[in-house]
Amino acid sequence: MLSTSHGSVPTPVFIPVGSQGTVKTITPDELKSLGTTMILGNAYHLYLRPGVEVIKRLGGLHRFISWDGPIITDSGGYQVFSLASLRRVSDEGVLFRSHIDGSEHFFTPELAIRLQEALGGDVIMALDECPHYGEDFETIRQATERTHLWAQRCQKSHRREDQVLYAIVQGGTFALLRRHSAAFLASLDFPGYAIGGLSLGEPKQVTNAMVEETVALLPADKPRYLMGVGSPEDLLEGVSRGVDIFDSALPTRIARNGALFTMKGRVNITNALFKDRDEPIEEGCDCYTCRNFSAAYLNHLFRCEELLAYRLATIHNLRFIMRLMEDIRRSILDDTFLSFRNAFLAVYKPTDEEVRVVQKQKWIRSRHGAGGV
Repeated sequence: MLSTSHGSVPTPVFIPVGSQGTVKTITPDELKSLGTTMILGNAYHLYLRPGVEVIKRLGGLHRFISWDGPIITDSGGYQVFSLASLRRVSDEGVLFRSHIDGSEHFFTPELAIRLQEALGGDVIMALDECPHYGEDFETIRQATERTHLWAQRCQKSHRREDQVLYAIVQGGTFALLRRHSAAFLASLDFPGYAIGGLSLGEPKQVTNAMVEETVALLPADKPRYLMGVGSPEDLLEGVSRGVDIFDSALPTRIARNGALFTMKGRVNITNALFKDRDEPIEEGCDCYTCRNFSAAYLNHLFRCEELLAYRLATIHNLRFIMRLMEDIRRSILDDTFLSFRNAFLAVYKPTDEEVRVVQKQKWIRSRHGAGGV
């Protein structure tokens, strides 16, 4: 259980991403009805617009977005470092140009904390350097050491007692650096720890191996947060390795592209086979979409590019993930998690790994010019 100033969050938990103060296409009330207990905002995006001072004057992020539950805010480190051609980094901080208007900004660890304190999130993140997948050992080592330096500065500058500050473990896909980063940050006694710099295009077996290396050296009595992971099979693998918290835009992003989760794997609702299917996407699903609409209707909406298509698909995918997390928590309490995981994975067919890696790397490249949205 994760305790915050805005309520408790049962763990393991999946957190939908609302980078700009909204989970795309979904209202706060709908999020709650889907089983959401915590959402994520992004300091980088909110700093650029509408501006953190605007949000602070209007009562803080909770009031601004009408969400009375817990919020976690990311420092924006990943977004800044996704702007490869628009930034310069030093130990002092990172100079970057806005992906919106080209204006120049300088982020320091201290500023990252001040921004997140002003936003008022319940859990805030240290500024880290997140290098791209495939960088050489020395580049990753330097980024990891800088992340450690910045974590110490964030820790020293953090003042709000109604917030907790998590450090972010880096180290790329090098086990030696992962172990070093986890051990060093654990020695600083943060209230919680995130695992960053993964799910950036590396094969899943590499992701899982790095998670194992990292978790083994993090305190078992403090939350462990795997950033950027949200596919059903990855949530199960993460939980089995001791992860408590996950976040990802994946369920909502693929929903807007017509990819819907089912117990047998993802389906593409725009495929012709759904054109005349007078049944829900998945029989037995308790989401609003499946209780009220046929697969044929969703197929029609997507083919017509009607806005309702994106809302209904997002509702379905988020409810699928939230229900999966509910089942995971229940199986842990019943001491049946291993059998639950095995039974789920025996039926669920993940996206082909080779195709997934190519798609992921293509998507990441496309984000480098769009602020890592």
